[in-house]
Amino acid sequence: MTAKTRNLLIFIVVLIVASVAFTVFHLSRDRHSGSDLALAPDNRAVVMLGERIYQAECAVCHGADLDGQENWRERGADGRLPAPPHDVTGHTWHHPDKVLFELTKQGPAALVGGDYESDMPGYDGALSDAEIIAVLSFIKSRWPPEIQRRHDQINAQATP
Repeated sequence: MTAKTRNLLIFIVVLIVASVAFTVFHLSRDRHSGSDLALAPDNRAVVMLGERIYQAECAVCHGADLDGQENWRERGADGRLPAPPHDVTGHTWHHPDKVLFELTKQGPAALVGGDYESDMPGYDGALSDAEIIAVLSFIKSRWPPEIQRRHDQINAQATP
């Protein structure tokens, strides 16, 4: 490898790392507790980060291809619902960004309250807000354009 090629590769790697770092910093700068929360399914760096986290943290239950567990609408013997799909066959895209963010951060049991039980943990403390947004951005990036537009409409209606 020539010095010129090596320097070009180093430059490209530094550029990619800087882009991801800038994006993560930008997304995590504010606490995402209101209308400032926005997924970034068109941001390649965010989606790539989200895919990596999804495969490490979520795919074991929700499937590597976002297809969820079998019979996800039927409670198991333990009374809990299996992990739903996050592709278009599931209900993920029916919820606005803020709800998806809070479900991921706090876990369904914390949001539903009472004695609701779920195998889904809250990721507060395990993932940063920016990492949660990256995972949700990855999921949204996998939906067809029509479903993404419908989800955008759901977000618009949910914004006060």
